[in-house]
Amino acid sequence: MKKVQTGLKLSITFLKEKDQFVAYSPTLDLSTCGKTLEEARRRMGEAALLFIQELEKKGTVEQVLTDLGWHKESNSSFTPPVVVGQEEYSLPVAV
Repeated sequence: MKKVQTGLKLSITFLKEKDQFVAYSPTLDLSTCGKTLEEARRRMGEAALLFIQELEKKGTVEQVLTDLGWHKESNSSFTPPVVVGQEEYSLPVAV
């Protein structure tokens, strides 16, 4: 089985929603949660690893990562899209 790359670097955003911490990786469009920040961080690592392993099993690593905005380098490694910022935006909506 061909390996994607060792040490994939992911951007992860952590949110606090009531009594849960949510971990979201825009570079994989993947999220998970935990009761603590550390649990959410650990679960994100597990979820990302399982996600990549499943792509490898199905032979769709390149297709899926490319669809998610990753770029394949000449040495067959992949570079994720770069998160350049995060901001709040107010929408004028009647609630």
